[in-house]
Amino acid sequence: MRSLLAHYFMPSGQAPDINNLRKFTTADVRQDFFDAANGGPFSTDSVEEWLRVRQGALRMIAGTKPGTHFVKTHCQAVHYLGHHLIPPEVTAGAVYIIRNPFDLAPSFARHQSADIDTAIDRMCNPDTMMGTSTGIRDALGRWDDHVKAWTTAPGLPRNVVRYEDMLKKPALTVKSLLQFLKVKPDSAKLARAVKATTFEAMKKQEEKHGFREKPDGMQSFFAKGQAGVWRDDLSPAQVGRIREAFLPTLETWYPEMMAETEEFAGTA
Repeated sequence: MRSLLAHYFMPSGQAPDINNLRKFTTADVRQDFFDAANGGPFSTDSVEEWLRVRQGALRMIAGTKPGTHFVKTHCQAVHYLGHHLIPPEVTAGAVYIIRNPFDLAPSFARHQSADIDTAIDRMCNPDTMMGTSTGIRDALGRWDDHVKAWTTAPGLPRNVVRYEDMLKKPALTVKSLLQFLKVKPDSAKLARAVKATTFEAMKKQEEKHGFREKPDGMQSFFAKGQAGVWRDDLSPAQVGRIREAFLPTLETWYPEMMAETEEFAGTA
């Protein structure tokens, strides 16, 4: 999504490759912003200290460009230990990308260098966090809580994008997003952006140049990028676990998956 938006909004031929997305956007785990907000090198084992410094870091990020700009986050949009993880006063709105948890589980396992059952455990754990070696954290929590937090946050303008829809009908999905951003879609620009940022195009970039955001221990970041890989990657018991854990949220956001996953889980 970040690369696609860069290709759409930046002049033709100037959009960054996957290793230079900072030219267009940034993320809320940038060490340099935490160092600046801390008044010196930031490193901590304390969640409370991360939260305290995060408030200043986010305001610095918001002020790096005039007007609005895109910032990637994995955090929930919640009030946590006395702090807004996504402060409303510096947040214009949200593009929230959701992926079905059956395909997410094997992808998350690869991202965490863990087995799939461990990944599912973490997806079901309200206290799940990821982070950098210096203690800059991503407060993930449970998959269903994450979805609920972002899709019901009061007063937050949002555009919810299902990953599966972006794969199946990218132009229509992004056109809806541009309308949310109050940008009149340009069909030619949109077509070029979609073509330049297919999963295969991104995968080829990683094969040629590597990917700086790839977690340590992961062989390749861009692996399959498909919808429906759960049929090959998950056991019936694992599908059953995910259904049981997240049923109400699945019924809301992925009703078309309910019958097939129930039948699949029933073969355990």
